Amino acid sequence: MSGRLTRTIVFWCPDWPVVAAGQAAGHATEVPLALIDRGLVFACSAAARRDGVRRGLRVREAQYRCTGLVVAPYDPVQDSRAFEPVISRIEEITPGVQVVRPGTCAIRSRGPSRYYGGEEQAAEAVIRCLLELGIEGARIGIADGPFAAEQAARATVPGAPVHVVPPGGSPAFLAPLPIGILAGDRLATLLRRLGVHTLGEFAALDAGDVRRRFGADGAFAHEKAGGRDSRSVVPRVPPKLFDADVVFEPALDRTDQVTFGIRATADRFIETLTAARLVCTAVRVAVYTESGEVSERVWLHPRWFSPGDVVDRVRWQLQGGQAIDTGLRSGVARVHISPERMDSTAHHEQGLWGSGPDERIHHGLTRVQSMLGHEGVLTAVIGGGRLFADRQVLVPWGDRPAGDGRAEAEPWPGSLPGVAPATVFPARQPVALLQADGAPVDVDDRGLVTGEPAHFSPTGSARDYRDVEAWAGPWPVTERWWDAEHGRALHRFQLVDTDGNAWLLTLEDHRWWAEGCYD
Repeated sequence: MSGRLTRTIVFWCPDWPVVAAGQAAGHATEVPLALIDRGLVFACSAAARRDGVRRGLRVREAQYRCTGLVVAPYDPVQDSRAFEPVISRIEEITPGVQVVRPGTCAIRSRGPSRYYGGEEQAAEAVIRCLLELGIEGARIGIADGPFAAEQAARATVPGAPVHVVPPGGSPAFLAPLPIGILAGDRLATLLRRLGVHTLGEFAALDAGDVRRRFGADGAFAHEKAGGRDSRSVVPRVPPKLFDADVVFEPALDRTDQVTFGIRATADRFIETLTAARLVCTAVRVAVYTESGEVSERVWLHPRWFSPGDVVDRVRWQLQGGQAIDTGLRSGVARVHISPERMDSTAHHEQGLWGSGPDERIHHGLTRVQSMLGHEGVLTAVIGGGRLFADRQVLVPWGDRPAGDGRAEAEPWPGSLPGVAPATVFPARQPVALLQADGAPVDVDDRGLVTGEPAHFSPTGSARDYRDVEAWAGPWPVTERWWDAEHGRALHRFQLVDTDGNAWLLTLEDHRWWAEGCYD
């Protein structure tokens, strides 16, 4: 049985998402840091765990347990990007690396153990390589099969970062481990209800019975529990790099000098993508100064980047850090350009008869934007908010709104569903709303109107009063009720006057305003 298994070396970097996020943000290792995904803690640092923070906690509960907790959103792309240099460095000392996930890799043991004189010597070489990259606390496990090797890496203790399971010893090593590390939540829960709590107990079941009861997934889990993981290590194919890098010696302190210096590099960058039948729709620009500062940003494009578009983005990024019109705060020593998102050219080919007006509009807006700057051309998008004026968001041409539309999808208690007003006033207009006896319409403390609306003036003037044909409301809107200084409370109404105009009104501090008009 052991002859069919692949002797595997697995190295594991604990808390890699936290390590990657901390390096990107410049946090020290002792800072309590938690990464949040969908409102729950996805990963946390060792300092945060000492204060009781655990994976799966809600943000408020985690902050309650650790008052100094630093919270950041979880970014899986950042994990992969930060792990790429680690993989490349490991491949220099031992080829054939398979990426299990960012922070965990598998290597077939046969080649490295022969080259370095043994499995432990090969593991020590990998640890030294990781230490040179500034990654401390890496663990390495060696066993028969990738699953047992990964569990061996996780079974290491401080001071002994390498755990070697002898050939043929994987079943005995895995037997006392809990069933939860092997199967998914549903299968693990079912096995516990059946009285199976360890991998050894699961492996002792008949393989045919397991397959008939739990299917192919259960049969595969049964093989892993018994140390019969027959998967082989499949080395990754290193991706082709399209990054472009420009080093300035000496450093340049003028924007026009930097943009002129990267023009040829931008041409080669786009030509390389075109030769591979690719277009770039998002580009990452990193600017390194001689003082050690780094300015990094992802730029989007409504279609795809041309060499001139890349140069414009670098110039706009430099202008964002200007101290004066022509000089920078610190000399630029290096500019790194990398494609953040690529697509096949087949998806961006022009139509049989061209793109017509859309092409002219795109070129016109791009030309104006190149002259006026990144925020010189703005487009309107719908954002999140309770009031319609708050939902009007202007973003630069080619960019996505902040949060990629997440704010719009969030629940907004107090917002009006259904059809929105065709006209939303940038600033609310004062109006008047009276009862039949001429008294102003108001809302009492219980949220009830003091009288039925009868007369309405869209300008607030006595000469413009007209009768109210229909009305609905009030709908209360309360924001930041816990903050006495910045909180606000208002009520919204809808009404139709005798001229057939429909209005959206708000009542705040006993004063009436027009928020929009249903044209």
